[in-house]
Amino acid sequence: MAIQEVREYFKQFDLDDKILEFDVSSATVELAAQALNCEPQRIAKTLSFKVGDSCVLVVAAGDAKIDNAKFKAVFKTKAKMLTPKEVPELTGHPVGGVCPFAVKDGVKVYLDISLKRFTTVFPACGSANSAIELTPGELEKYSNSLGWIDVCKNWQEAGEQAGNY
Repeated sequence: MAIQEVREYFKQFDLDDKILEFDVSSATVELAAQALNCEPQRIAKTLSFKVGDSCVLVVAAGDAKIDNAKFKAVFKTKAKMLTPKEVPELTGHPVGGVCPFAVKDGVKVYLDISLKRFTTVFPACGSANSAIELTPGELEKYSNSLGWIDVCKNWQEAGEQAGNY
């Protein structure tokens, strides 16, 4: 199971005990927010895309949506999400549990700036009923991300639209 691989991954940092497992599904932003009793925007959803021959994961805030023009500007191609069949094959995680930890070799992870407005966020941990609470800095470190990008829309509040994120 993917959650076991994620648990093993976090053991090297002595963080495996921070992984939360629920008796209910956390497979969607709304379900995860209910399970965690937090705002949906604090759910760090991991979106999986096909970019050329590579699998790219973009971790974004729960209220953010991919902005096709921004995505194309960063990745030089149209945003094409993986099919449900491709997700476990290419990421190593099941649909509903995709996360940026313990992914298959060659998977590229990026973090969207929509997450930077929170003190902590909750990404999944390889199953449809798990999460871990991390600061954006911890998420950056433990996801082995290639950096922060701006490929989402619909998350900015009035003051943040001026660039104050």
